[in-house]
Amino acid sequence: MTPRPGIVEAAADGTVRTITLPDGPLTAATASAVAGVVDALVEDRTVRVVVLRGGPDFCTGAADDLDPVALGVDPAASLARLRVPVVAAVRGRCASVGLELVLAADVRVVAPDTTFVLDDVVEGGRLPCWGGTQRLPRAVGTARATAMLLLGTPLTAGDAVACGFCSAIADDVDTATGEIVAGLTTIGPLALEFAKDAVHRGAELPLRDGLRLEGDLNTLLATSADRAEGLAAFFAKRPADFAGR
Repeated sequence: MTPRPGIVEAAADGTVRTITLPDGPLTAATASAVAGVVDALVEDRTVRVVVLRGGPDFCTGAADDLDPVALGVDPAASLARLRVPVVAAVRGRCASVGLELVLAADVRVVAPDTTFVLDDVVEGGRLPCWGGTQRLPRAVGTARATAMLLLGTPLTAGDAVACGFCSAIADDVDTATGEIVAGLTTIGPLALEFAKDAVHRGAELPLRDGLRLEGDLNTLLATSADRAEGLAAFFAKRPADFAGR
């Protein structure tokens, strides 16, 4: 799917929703459209995975008409609120607000030519405001994030995989992403939701409270219909038919 100028593509394929950004910089209209599409998926229990992708350049930064502070919506926060896994497929340049969107994803697949840049301070004299200053250090480490913010140091695809920010590097990003998504759709959605919740919420908690959260989520999962179906499918040697409850 090739992005059309100015158009956010939102496609449904069974339990997967794919959001495709138009090539080039992110405009105010596009940012608002992304937030609207994502917000509509938050309570949609038919969705199991969300894919976020762009064009030859994932996102070259903010367009002249985009003031992230004044816009009134935060598409990165919307993505982070999703209970289902978010997989970002990235190629080319991914800068500024584009990187902030990718930071809100759970799994990231990159092409060899991908370069991540958070140059708001260096180029625009402004701070990132969609979570970049907070999510980037958690994703790549404080020293690397500081260099990216204060010096405009780019993060290459190879370094992004080496530091754990990205899950895989692939010449064919769409195929690699599709394989990951196919695997995710076979897993119990409640287990995925609770695992995501445990990681993200637990990272903000003291270890003792994080362990308690993990135990509570395990208890909830053990009493779910999905857990019973998973066990029944295992003993019957058949594929599980998870209902997400």
